[in-house]
Amino acid sequence: MNKKRLVVAFSGPSNSGKTTAIVRVATILQDSGFKVCIIKHDPKDKAMFDREGKDSFKFSQTGADVAVVSPNKTTVFKKSTSSVDDMIDIFGDFDYLLVEGLKTLELPRISIFRNKLDESYFSVTDALAIDETINKKDIPKSLDILDLNDPLQIIEWIDKNAKRV
Repeated sequence: MNKKRLVVAFSGPSNSGKTTAIVRVATILQDSGFKVCIIKHDPKDKAMFDREGKDSFKFSQTGADVAVVSPNKTTVFKKSTSSVDDMIDIFGDFDYLLVEGLKTLELPRISIFRNKLDESYFSVTDALAIDETINKKDIPKSLDILDLNDPLQIIEWIDKNAKRV
């Protein structure tokens, strides 16, 4: 089956609702039969994927890249960064790739805001997903406005605007 291979990015300040929006969108898409992949940018290198004392942790402590393969999943621990193109190759066939963060990537982008706008995002975004706490009059006319609480509207925007890879 041919996949859509659509890529879109989500940005916004901490606690703006990015993860919640991505989870809602991904859940609807998955439930509709689409294959969804997600990349989360971790600029402060805080994410933890392994526990001290486990074999995979001991392997990763050697400095080697490590893959843990089980019947239901594969986890890769790399000691170097990967580009989005690298991740696209790893994920293979997919319908939607949702990227959280990575503001410098030139991808169609939805920025998420609640309570307060941050104009520094305007130059790198194509649409704003906002809730009722944001005054639409403060948003440049060049940006599409989406309802943060309407994941179907966000999906519709993605289908029309995402980058095909």
